[in-house]
Amino acid sequence: MVQRATLTQVAQRAGVSIASASRALNGLVASPETARKVLAAAEELGYVPDASARALKMGTTGQLTFAVDDIGNPVYVEMMTGVQEVVAEHGFRLQVASTGGAQDTLELLRSLRRGYADGLILSPLRVTPELLSELSSTPVPVVVIGRLPAQAQIDTVMTDSAHGVGLAVQHLYSQGRRTIAFLNGPADTTPGRARRRGFDTAIADLPDVAASVHEAADFTMAAGREAARRLLAHTAATGLPDAIVAANDLLAIGVLHAAHDLGLDVPGRLAVTGIDDTSLAEIVHPSLTSVSLGSHRRGQLAAELLLARLADRARTPQVLSVSPELHIRSSSVPSTASAGFA
Repeated sequence: MVQRATLTQVAQRAGVSIASASRALNGLVASPETARKVLAAAEELGYVPDASARALKMGTTGQLTFAVDDIGNPVYVEMMTGVQEVVAEHGFRLQVASTGGAQDTLELLRSLRRGYADGLILSPLRVTPELLSELSSTPVPVVVIGRLPAQAQIDTVMTDSAHGVGLAVQHLYSQGRRTIAFLNGPADTTPGRARRRGFDTAIADLPDVAASVHEAADFTMAAGREAARRLLAHTAATGLPDAIVAANDLLAIGVLHAAHDLGLDVPGRLAVTGIDDTSLAEIVHPSLTSVSLGSHRRGQLAAELLLARLADRARTPQVLSVSPELHIRSSSVPSTASAGFA
């Protein structure tokens, strides 16, 4: 077994004290000549610093955590990519945690007290009093991607998904759709509440539209397919909707599958729109009209806020916002052309 070179060996090879070698390797105060000799000795010996020991000594880990309920959702993958681009430029490693629910999220926040990461970016589906309490007492900086109560003193990146739903409804109305159903995810979640509010507000301005609201068990493709089958079976006797606004892309793709199962032409008989404008929207058939909520950009902004907080713990918490934009594709109009509307 090959023995790892030690700091003591590096110091001996460079002809300096162990303390001087440590300072040089950690980028602390050292003369140019000492730094040159120590770095040359470390390279010759193949010295690799012990990250855990360094973390204990320096009080940092060089690691940040990005946590979401379901990392399988492509919207979170796009957020993660945005986060990674920013933090990597500043020498941080990114650890990704898929919490799977509220209790696991609380446990993750409590684990930060054990010094596993220097900071956290969190995008929770549900914001509970327990979550807010843990967020306010975490020993490391935290940035939330989502919507928090106005009184929460936490760096936040948000988007107006309610307005985004309104963009989808307005687009369908402009296409002559007058029977519009909304397929939501769980209504007790933050996105579920916001997107339902957006639908209700948009429909209130359109008195000649017959609207209905339906709920899927989760924000997943399978849940969307099952809920859409129930929706379409339930309305078959009274008249099928001519459009469905789904609360995210995964639900919308589930609707496309259900429509195919039932032999319904999309967009001829049924127009479908999603929310999030993930990478899946362009590759499904028909391509999916969807509202972009700037997931990649929200990830970048969250990372920038976290780095700023790490540099200055006393700075005033900021709330940044990304505007939604509608991208029109074949699932709502008989054309592959796309356009954006802020």
